[in-house]
Amino acid sequence: MAVIDLKTEQFEDTISNNDIVIFDFWAEWCGPCKQFAPVFSEVAEKHPDIKFCKVNVEEEEQLAAMFQVRSIPTLVFMREKIVVFSNPGAIPGNALEEGIKQLRELDMEQVRKDVAAAQQEQQQ
Repeated sequence: MAVIDLKTEQFEDTISNNDIVIFDFWAEWCGPCKQFAPVFSEVAEKHPDIKFCKVNVEEEEQLAAMFQVRSIPTLVFMREKIVVFSNPGAIPGNALEEGIKQLRELDMEQVRKDVAAAQQEQQQ
């Protein structure tokens, strides 16, 4: 599947209609971002069931703020509308593949329980 350039207005539809979404937050002036782009695209081609989205932080400031992106590139894994991993910095292709493998193996029922418990704790 090709990588898409995600716009803020597409966000809700994208996460609602895709079980797994991987975001690459980047900027045009960022050297490491440009080096990581072909790795991201190559891995995307191997996983047609996953939505791979590039988010230009200068154009989509609202999304960057929502994900608290402080440095770029930043990689975010989302499954079933839950952020399960966020990593600033470019990573090699094999590490991205390993992350996808772990993402697929997640027990989402347990993740939801953990999220609910964390939210409950914050409210106390």
